[in-house]
Amino acid sequence: QARIVESGGGLVEPGGSRTLSCVVSGTISSVDTMVWHRQTPGNPRVLVAAFTSSGATNYAPYAKGRFTISRDDAKTSLYLQMSSLRPEDTAVYYCGIITVDAYAYWGQGIQVTVSS
Repeated sequence: QARIVESGGGLVEPGGSRTLSCVVSGTISSVDTMVWHRQTPGNPRVLVAAFTSSGATNYAPYAKGRFTISRDDAKTSLYLQMSSLRPEDTAVYYCGIITVDAYAYWGQGIQVTVSS
């Protein structure tokens, strides 16, 4: 059974930067899209950024220009570089791996708090 582990969360001051990482242990076959989602209390999980199988990247409007998604060639690691962080970026961030069969693997989530 594959497992996804996120790291890099924590407390960041407004305007600061943070890079989230996730690593896949075990084997996930036929990876299609790798994503970062985030969730705040009382709200649904929403897309932050995606890295598609074709190599294209997609970002939520609030992430464009501030966040950068990247991955390794083996599709076993995914990163989210975040800059110019705002208090409203405070959330639990989840790494997800979507297969060509549309099955989703998710990490346990990691808290990012933007506060002075």
